[in-house]
Amino acid sequence: MRIFTRSLALAGGLLVVTAPLASAHVTVTPDTTASGGYAVLKFSVPHGCDGSGTTKVSVQMPESIPTVSATIGYNWTINKVMTPLPKPVDIGHGKTINERVSEVVYTANAPLPDGYRDTFELSVKLPEGKAGDKLVFPVIQTCEVGETSWIETPAPGQDPEALAHPAPTITLTAAEAEGSTASTATSTDSGTRDIAFVGLGLGAIGAALGLFAAVRSRKE
Repeated sequence: MRIFTRSLALAGGLLVVTAPLASAHVTVTPDTTASGGYAVLKFSVPHGCDGSGTTKVSVQMPESIPTVSATIGYNWTINKVMTPLPKPVDIGHGKTINERVSEVVYTANAPLPDGYRDTFELSVKLPEGKAGDKLVFPVIQTCEVGETSWIETPAPGQDPEALAHPAPTITLTAAEAEGSTASTATSTDSGTRDIAFVGLGLGAIGAALGLFAAVRSRKE
């Protein structure tokens, strides 16, 4: 039992240690990454700025995404910043637009304390593109004191993990076949780390349980 307890404590420690590493950055997670498909993008803000609470989050949209629908956040006032287009764009269903949503700004009704997280959902139509194309969403996080600019992108060959403040990014996958009802959900470059760390923690717990079973069997 003592061996089991120590092993379980070790597994819990792994979860405690790795969780902050996995969620240290502002990230985006799409429910689908299929080229040309409609997607809900969930942006996650896990902490403030050096201990200061978050008062505003600004998400900048790629030019290839002209329209955005924001989910209401009850602690946030939402404002869409519009930018004129060089020429009208057909967005389907017989509609054209002359300006696009270039930025979505969330202003906190009450500051989000450091150490607490919140998420922001945006519904968009992903652009037509090749599998492997990347969409970058620079985010400016303003706090009661200071701000953090999540705008860095890796140079060719550079490890994204080496960036201090990487911009949230998604990678397009192939367009879904016509009539397909399956949703291809692909984690973002930064978001996939969360799954790996959780798997590591669960694996440690599994190992601890196996060790306990082996010790108990030997005693019997």
